[in-house]
Amino acid sequence: MFTGIIEEVGSFEGFTGGAISVGAHLVVSDVHIGDSIAVNGICLTVTHFDAHGFRADVMPETVRRTSLAGLVRGAQLNLERALLPTTRMGGHFVSGHIDGLGRITRIREEGNAILMTVTADAELLRGIVEKGSVALDGISLTVARVGTADFTVSLIPHTHTVTNLGTKHTGSPINIETDILGKYALKLLGGRASEQASGLTQELLLRSGF
Repeated sequence: MFTGIIEEVGSFEGFTGGAISVGAHLVVSDVHIGDSIAVNGICLTVTHFDAHGFRADVMPETVRRTSLAGLVRGAQLNLERALLPTTRMGGHFVSGHIDGLGRITRIREEGNAILMTVTADAELLRGIVEKGSVALDGISLTVARVGTADFTVSLIPHTHTVTNLGTKHTGSPINIETDILGKYALKLLGGRASEQASGLTQELLLRSGF
């Protein structure tokens, strides 16, 4: 589990035999084999480390569902160690399980803020609500607006500076993780909606002796 507060921006050093190599310093200062580190919002398990970075195995499913396949050597990566019980909860609960990819369609300034608009599939947008939380490349952000095919987040200059968002541009892919609490709510509501649509409800089953 993570908070979406980025601790360090590392670098992509390449793939070798199904493992990703990441250049880093801070997040490996107290790491152990088997620890979890979020890489652009993706929860990965450390299999090797030294003072200059770490390696982690990456499943084919992870590559398919995230932006990892498009990385080039030297690309900046948002890094966060798994939270501790004593960690200040400055962001929101982030699982590190990416729901899908979005694409940045617009970046503009508004006063001291930077507004970034991201397109996403309808299934992803169902889990994104105005003033709710969303993790983009592992960064905990507040949703400013939700449209029919996209949503917008507002960034403070600090976030833009200390994460990899400063390297993003129109057309860049970005990993999206919707709010974990919202996922469970949608699952429950979806089940009830399905029951009502089919005419099969718990009340009907009880009346029928089931």
